[in-house]
Amino acid sequence: MQRYPRDMTGYGATPPAANWPNGAKIAVQIVLNYEEGGENNILHGDAASEAFLSEITGAAAWPGQRHWNMESIYEYGARAGFWRVHRMLSALPVTVYGVATALARAPEQVAAMKDSGWEIASHGLKWVEHKDMPEAEERAQIAEAIRLHTEVTGEAPRGWYTGRCSNNTVRLAAETGQFAYVADSYADDLPYWMQFEAPDQKPDQKIDQLIVPYTMDCNDMRFAIQAGYTNGDQFESYLKDSFDYLYEEGQAGAPKMLSIGLHCRLIGRPGRAAALRRAIDHMKSHEGVWFATRLQIAEHWMKEHPPVAITRPSEMDRKTFVTEFGGIFEHSAWIAEGAYDGELGPTHDSAAGVHQALARVFRSASTDQRLGVLNAHPDLAGKLASAGRLTAESTAEQAGAGLDMLTDEERATFTALNDAYTGKFGFPFIIAVKDNTKASIVAAFERRINNDRATEFAEACLQVERIAQLRLIEKFST
Repeated sequence: MQRYPRDMTGYGATPPAANWPNGAKIAVQIVLNYEEGGENNILHGDAASEAFLSEITGAAAWPGQRHWNMESIYEYGARAGFWRVHRMLSALPVTVYGVATALARAPEQVAAMKDSGWEIASHGLKWVEHKDMPEAEERAQIAEAIRLHTEVTGEAPRGWYTGRCSNNTVRLAAETGQFAYVADSYADDLPYWMQFEAPDQKPDQKIDQLIVPYTMDCNDMRFAIQAGYTNGDQFESYLKDSFDYLYEEGQAGAPKMLSIGLHCRLIGRPGRAAALRRAIDHMKSHEGVWFATRLQIAEHWMKEHPPVAITRPSEMDRKTFVTEFGGIFEHSAWIAEGAYDGELGPTHDSAAGVHQALARVFRSASTDQRLGVLNAHPDLAGKLASAGRLTAESTAEQAGAGLDMLTDEERATFTALNDAYTGKFGFPFIIAVKDNTKASIVAAFERRINNDRATEFAEACLQVERIAQLRLIEKFST
């Protein structure tokens, strides 16, 4: 059994209505990363100096040594950059991603954050890479980050963002039960829920964790990477374009969230700060803009869109899956069995997802196997229908097209067409009756009976797939 854990569907074509407060057309969420004093440094017990997100081109970690230039760049963020950004944004709701050890070395900055009413979320214990960190060590660091954050700020963090995370990070953060949201995702323009097994592995016990996605594009980190911004105008233009497009979507009835990521040592430089100020002024000039902290957005989303318990096909056992979907392709449970053995995952937990999984098995089957599926379908308005021996699905479908209420003349017509068709092709006439009326079915009969067998076999297979699709849509909508 293969299971693919990534959700490549999300909200799909119909995202939920955000219902932002006061009918806002967009939520603007500004993050200020406070990492200065929490970066890699042998003074902090690390093996080497920092090499990430600075003004130094091609920076490399210096094992066992301090890096004076790198340290002073980070110090700029704490000494000058933070205060410039604070003066600019102090009247707006801002979320600080605070590295716990950095906050512990920033008493005046923390006081200023609190005086402005900014949310201080946790950015981990240290601003270091976590990808190779053992799970037990990362779990312990999350716990210590919460403890130190609470000690330094006076409040436990309600939000979490590691940034340089591992594949375990979101699950480990969720397991704490501490966080209204986790932001280690770039997967959407709206918050969404993830579900994890409880840490004690109790059967049927799940943890629902809200994810409020962050951003890598509307982020000043792109001033510090090669494929990034080289001047403030580029950043300003990108922020404005992002805002304008999402604002337009909001005006059309589908409001989203714009995340903006900032770093004290980067955006705090005067030439970049000027660009940020112009972009923020542009956003302020529009009606219906909700500037909010991440926690405010999370609390709003929990109220408007709480987690909903759903039955996930990808998590069913074999017997349940086959029972649920074995009749979607008429009397052909082997198709559901084949789909169950395939690569199911969260992205298949929908009508379209299950249909693709089933259809792949049907399409890859032998000609004889597919012929068996065709022959499992009953004649339209035939003897089985008269005897009440159709499946529940076929009965409902034929009734929907009025095939259960034929006149004697209509029944004679269908009988003649069925006999002629089956005699020529060796399988019954199949059509998705939900897409048709009695008249269009008769017209299709008369048209398709003139096809050669190969053409008609292919058409019948397409109709079988369409019938399955319609059945699944109805099943998932109830």
